[in-house]
Amino acid sequence: MQVTNQTGDLHEVPNEGGKTNYLLPFILITSLFFLWGMAHGLDGILIPHLKKACELNNRQSTLIDTSIFFAYFIMAIPAGIIIKKIGYKNSIITGLLVFAAGAFLFVPAANNRTYELFLLALFIIGCGLTILETSANPYAAILGPAESSSTRLNLAASFNGLAVTLAPLLGGVFILSGVNHTPEQMASMSEAAKATYLLEEASSVKLPYIILGSILVLVAVIFYFMHLPSMKSQQTETEPKPGFFSVLKFSHLSWAVVAQFFYVGAQVCVTSFFVRIAQKEAGLDEKTAAYYLGIYGFLFMMGRFSGTFFLKFIKDYILLSIYCIISAFLCLVAIYGSGIYIIYALGGIGFFMSIMFPTIFSLGLVGLKSNTETGSSWLVMSIVGGAILPYAMGTLIDMKHDDIQAGYIIPLVCFVIILSFGLYGHKVKMNK
Repeated sequence: MQVTNQTGDLHEVPNEGGKTNYLLPFILITSLFFLWGMAHGLDGILIPHLKKACELNNRQSTLIDTSIFFAYFIMAIPAGIIIKKIGYKNSIITGLLVFAAGAFLFVPAANNRTYELFLLALFIIGCGLTILETSANPYAAILGPAESSSTRLNLAASFNGLAVTLAPLLGGVFILSGVNHTPEQMASMSEAAKATYLLEEASSVKLPYIILGSILVLVAVIFYFMHLPSMKSQQTETEPKPGFFSVLKFSHLSWAVVAQFFYVGAQVCVTSFFVRIAQKEAGLDEKTAAYYLGIYGFLFMMGRFSGTFFLKFIKDYILLSIYCIISAFLCLVAIYGSGIYIIYALGGIGFFMSIMFPTIFSLGLVGLKSNTETGSSWLVMSIVGGAILPYAMGTLIDMKHDDIQAGYIIPLVCFVIILSFGLYGHKVKMNK
């Protein structure tokens, strides 16, 4: 049991027996990290797949990222309000059901091969993910001693990494057909044959997303019937109510918001064009490229697990800085290297990038006390970097005449900015 205080800290409302069991709640919360990892892990498959099925250019294909991550920006403030109004448990259930609704919308989108409807479905999924992440990240952080919050977040996020490993492998089996026609072959097809081919490509997404949506509904039902410790913010009557913008007086939170913007942008950039660069520069076919994207996910997961271990011995901001330096170097390899070495470099980025999101998140929440929910909303809202930077990368690639390697300049710049947060931006300081 946590002792309540008068400082405005988040605290647990104990159950009737006066005892708190953290294990089962933590397992349930960790399952959410896995589920939204599946959603994001499939994005790297959807981008090249819908680019083919809906006949898109690079910039248009990145609207998949824009749709899902722009939802984070739109929903971050409402998500924080929802948590305050209905609590963590009901917010999680709401997020799961919204997530499921977006997944089921893939069926009519595929039946009509309508790219705009796919984008709407992804936006709805993003809204559900925003509510889930705004609820689950701070809940996992406070579900135990404050000094081990980074460790808990990285452990939970490790299962997000497991999903990032499995999603491309499953997507490669159930979504990608392995059939790629050249522009000349497409031009030589009759209109009926071309329409049939493109509709078959679009329809392959239906079964995976029906299954995903059904699992989400089942998990929502489990959460409904399970008891979770109630976490609330205790404030004295004289303590001013924290404002949404006033929380930015904590300079380390402001820095964390910027760092998180560029981190998410970097992560999405790396994975969004992974399959295409593997095909174009390493000469791999579509399904083999998806397999290597799964290996990238495995390295991402191993980075999370190993990072959780290293954080027991190394300060979180120091490990973050070291990993940023290595990731920036690997970006240079991806830009100037050739062949399979580019894929190896991207896999290495996955490993060293893995701890960045939860570490930035926990560093940004240090000392916020009653401002924790508001600070969490800002950090989740900064995920909009995943909507903006991949679009910039796709635009750059199109400007460079489909030179995908040149596009990796974008994540290189991102890692330099995150490094500045790790070196000095993380220091807790309140601006007057």
